Amino acid sequence: MTTTYAWEGKVFSGGWADGAGTAFAVTEKATGGELGTVGAASVADLDRAVAAAKAAQKEWAAAPYTVRAAVMRKAAALLEADLDRLVTWLVREAGSARGKATFEATQVASELHEAAATTSAPYGEMLRSMKPRLSMARYVPYGVVGVISPFNFPALLSMRSVAPALALGNAVILKPDPRTSIAGGMALAELFEEAGLPAGLLHVLPGDAELGKALVAHPDVPCLTFTGSTAAGRHIGAEAGKALKQVHLELGGNNALLVLPDADVEAAASAGAWGSFLHQGQICMTTGRHLVHSSMAEEYTRRLAEKAALLPVGDPTDGANALGPVIDATQRDRIHKVVTDAVADGAKLEAGGEYDGLFYRPTVLANVPLKSRAFAEEIFGPVAPVTVYETIDEAIDIINDNEYGLTLGILTSNAFAAYELADRIEVGMVHVNDQTVDDEPVIPFGGTKASGTGGHFGGARANLDTFCRVQWVTMQSEIERYPF
Repeated sequence: MTTTYAWEGKVFSGGWADGAGTAFAVTEKATGGELGTVGAASVADLDRAVAAAKAAQKEWAAAPYTVRAAVMRKAAALLEADLDRLVTWLVREAGSARGKATFEATQVASELHEAAATTSAPYGEMLRSMKPRLSMARYVPYGVVGVISPFNFPALLSMRSVAPALALGNAVILKPDPRTSIAGGMALAELFEEAGLPAGLLHVLPGDAELGKALVAHPDVPCLTFTGSTAAGRHIGAEAGKALKQVHLELGGNNALLVLPDADVEAAASAGAWGSFLHQGQICMTTGRHLVHSSMAEEYTRRLAEKAALLPVGDPTDGANALGPVIDATQRDRIHKVVTDAVADGAKLEAGGEYDGLFYRPTVLANVPLKSRAFAEEIFGPVAPVTVYETIDEAIDIINDNEYGLTLGILTSNAFAAYELADRIEVGMVHVNDQTVDDEPVIPFGGTKASGTGGHFGGARANLDTFCRVQWVTMQSEIERYPF
């Protein structure tokens, strides 16, 4: 790419600045070519950024809510006027198919609109008191919020924390995944700078694990959000707990699609394919387990395999390709090992199981044993493991007998009966007659068990709970009299 960008070799901290770390290359996942370089921050850079954020936040929080709302609306308008300012990076840096990239960019704009609306939401409530006084609980911004975001939906999963945190009066330190530092960080900083966000409120600091560790431990960052693997989340939660921080973890998922015997098989297979293969299966909400009744399992698997075989896989700059590359060779090799282990465990390979470079073919596995890694673990690849069940009780036990509890899809011709089943299933989100991948800026997104802990993301109430602390305030007209 021949264009020179403001972020080339820089971090964003009080404007575009040199980081003290070693700058690193940004690669195009489909070709391996270099797109540019991004600066890297050191722990000393982090300390300076937090100090600047802490200083800038007080005036920002004290400003009228209309000031914060205007910045959010302006950022949304700028993005909506030119989605390609983000879509291009999502395609080239993150390996997103253009349709997925366009959807993600549109959702980022929606997050900004919702953040603008959140600035004017009620931020407290009146409480009853035994004394003749005014008693209230109100939400107060934490001050500085740390955000650690992932590579798969880098722009959206950064913005869903950054936008509401800023809108509610906080400053933000954002550490994007090094593999997607532009789409997940630099492009967003550029957007906010153009929208008029005052200097010092947003710092984008790409860096290594040491930088992340320092952010988690920093004494002046009282609130953290992390989106990523459960293994990393457990470590971050433990470290943040030592400092008594408020930490919000949105982690992995091994989500089930329950296909009931009265479901339309063709429609179910279409939903299942979308749930398992969208963005190469690199989504926490990906359908990782297909539980299909024995009466229709053979037909469902056949139709699913036919859809997998027809999906074009290749360079996502070609709009004809439905799927692009997985993020790197390490992830590709893990996917392939899970697939080959499943076949060794007795599963039948119905489609896929092959790759060319980072392009992994959408894969369907039939008769996957419950203890196989392909069924028990989150794969984070374009793999659809199918397992047969006989009774609803058996299916529910299978779904619940897993450490994850993020999202569930139930496909049926009796929607209300499926709704009643939701009470028995341990997940944070349930979709009747839809697959498992879904999100909206206005809903409280979050899971249970090993899929997440802390607050939720989305909607004014959930974002207030996540990015603010509660303060109790009382007021009375005269000084209270005491017997001392």
